[in-house]
Amino acid sequence: MNIALVAHDNKKKLMENLCVAYRHILSKHRIYATGTTGQLVEDATGLNVSKYLAGHLGGGQQMGAQIALNDIDLVIFLRDPLHQKQYEPDIMSVLRLCDVHNIPLASNLATAEALLLALDHGDLDWRNNVRR
Repeated sequence: MNIALVAHDNKKKLMENLCVAYRHILSKHRIYATGTTGQLVEDATGLNVSKYLAGHLGGGQQMGAQIALNDIDLVIFLRDPLHQKQYEPDIMSVLRLCDVHNIPLASNLATAEALLLALDHGDLDWRNNVRR
């Protein structure tokens, strides 16, 4: 499965910790991430992460294009809901594309953990049929 990761600045450490804790699951899949988040995850876990540009430089749009092409199976987007970003329209477009293309999306730690455990148990295997 192809998993996309993105985290706002205030959530990057949380993303690192999540990926360290669930490295055993993530290591079985292809990981994509926006630039800074991807580098932090790669450094913390030793996983190979395909990196987009930084989110504010177009990484969100690159991720959105891959979602629109049905080439992402799961998105973990740890958002900071208390601080609005200049590039909020790019963020909202990723969320909207996940809804349009029926891509499982986690926007907080609890949902991210639930989706990673579901992935490990095979509950998201239906995505293999969708991508064909």
